[in-house]
Amino acid sequence: MGILFVEVSAERSVAVMPVADNEQPYGLLHGGAYCVLGESLGSVSAAIHAGENNYAVGIDINATHTASATSGWVTAECRAIHLGGSLTVHEIVITNEAGRRCSTVRITNMIRTRR
Repeated sequence: MGILFVEVSAERSVAVMPVADNEQPYGLLHGGAYCVLGESLGSVSAAIHAGENNYAVGIDINATHTASATSGWVTAECRAIHLGGSLTVHEIVITNEAGRRCSTVRITNMIRTRR
């Protein structure tokens, strides 16, 4: 996928991903690629919040695609909506190089204790 993490924390994470090699047959960035990018950021952020003795497991993800990217790179910014003891919720806004929002992803992770 070519995802590059720029910044990671429980509250805010940023990553970029190339459009090239992630397109669907019509030349647009594949909707699934937006989901992979969003889930990658949300899950890493949730894992950081979970800490060393716990881990995060995704239990829900949804995405709304509102524009397209056809070249260059997209940027994803992940922000925490809820950081609890058993659940986290993150919203990931993905924009194209022109700064236009292409997709909004929301992921919920359950925090589990390592055994």
